[in-house]
Amino acid sequence: MTPASTATAKSPTENEIFRDCARTTQQIVRMNLEDISHEESMCQPQPGGNCLNWVVGHLVCIYDEVLPLLGQKPVLGRDVLRRYARGTPPLQDAAEALQFFDLIRAWDEASTRVDAGLASVTAEKLNTPAPGSPRKNPHESVRSLLALIFFHQAYHAGQTGLLRRLSGKEGALR
Repeated sequence: MTPASTATAKSPTENEIFRDCARTTQQIVRMNLEDISHEESMCQPQPGGNCLNWVVGHLVCIYDEVLPLLGQKPVLGRDVLRRYARGTPPLQDAAEALQFFDLIRAWDEASTRVDAGLASVTAEKLNTPAPGSPRKNPHESVRSLLALIFFHQAYHAGQTGLLRRLSGKEGALR
C-alpha cells in the first residue's frame, strides 16, 4: 500500500463504531430468538439464573433507560419493564412474564431507536456527564456509559445463545 492510498482510507467514526456494535448484538439476539415460543422462553437454567424471557425483557429494559440520552422515546417504559430490571429475582411465574412475541417486537423497536439516536448524537452530547453510573464512576460520561451498555447488551446476547440450546433448539450460529 502506498502512502497516498493510506491517506485516502476513511476510518469509521465513533458513532459508526457504536452503531455497528449495537447492530451486531441485535442481529445475534434475533438469530437466537428464531422459532422460540413463549413457553420455551420460560425454560429455567439450572441450578440458577434467568430464563430467555427475562434476558430479552432485560435487554429492552436497558435500552429503554438509555434511549432518552440519545434523543429517543422509550419503547415500553419503566413500569411495564419493572420485572426485568437489574437485580430482580429469576422469572419463574409465567403470569409475571410479558408475552415473548411482544418482547421480541419491543427489542426490534428499541434497537431501531438506538440506531437512529446513535446516527445523530453529537460529540458534545457524548462528552456530557451521564445521569448516573452503574459502576458508581463519578466521571461517567454519556460516551463511557454507552460503551458499558453495549458491552452489557453483548454479554446478554451470548446468554441468549445458551438459553436457546436449553430450550431444545439447535444453536443459531454455525
